[in-house]
Amino acid sequence: MNDKDGKVDTDGKDEKDKDKDKDKDSKDQPLRVGVAVRKRRRALQLTLAAVSARSGLSVPFLSQIENERARPSMRSLERVADALGTTAVELLAASDTARTVDLVRAGDDSGLTPVPGVRPLVRGHHQLHALEFTGDQDAGREYQHRNDELMYVVAGACQVEAEGRAYRLESGDALFLSGGVRHRWRAVTEDTRILVVAVGEHIHATSEPPSPGR
Repeated sequence: MNDKDGKVDTDGKDEKDKDKDKDKDSKDQPLRVGVAVRKRRRALQLTLAAVSARSGLSVPFLSQIENERARPSMRSLERVADALGTTAVELLAASDTARTVDLVRAGDDSGLTPVPGVRPLVRGHHQLHALEFTGDQDAGREYQHRNDELMYVVAGACQVEAEGRAYRLESGDALFLSGGVRHRWRAVTEDTRILVVAVGEHIHATSEPPSPGR
C-alpha cells in the first residue's frame, strides 16, 4: 500500500506506529542482515533507488535496513532478496560469517521482525541452511533453488506442487527436490511443523566428481 507521500507501508501500519515498532525491535534484538544486504547490492552495482524500484520498498526504509537501524519482516526481506537476485535465506546466511559451532535452542529468536512460525535453524554463511515452519503457512509464491532441498514434515500435513504434480505430505514424510525444480507449498493444518534443509545458494554443487588433476 502506498501512502500519500509515496512511501510503502509493508505492514499495514502508519509511519508513526512503524517507527515505534522499529525502535522497539532495535532495542530488543540484534540486527545482522543489513550488512549482507548492502554487500550484495554493491556487488551488483545497484543504487538504493534501483532496489527500491524493484522491491517496492522505500529508499529510507532500505537505508535503515542496510545501516541496521530497522529490521525487516520475512516478507520484506524476501522482496529485497528478489530485487537482489538472491533469497532471504542466503541474505541471513551471509549476515554472520564467524560461527563454526552454533547451538540454536528451541526458543531462540530468528533475528527478524517476529513472523509467526518461521525460524532459521542454521546461522552464518555455510554450505547448508535450514528453516523451521510451524502453523498455517502459505508462502504464496513459487520457488526455484540452485541446489538440492529436502522437506520433512515433523507434524501435521502440507501440500506441495512440483514439476506439475501435487503431493500431500504428512507426519514423517519427506520430499526431495533437486536443484532447479520449480515448486510451491502450503501447510494444510494449524499444527503443521515442517523442516526445510537445503544446500546454500552460494554453493555450485555438481553431480559429477572432479576430473583427475583438479
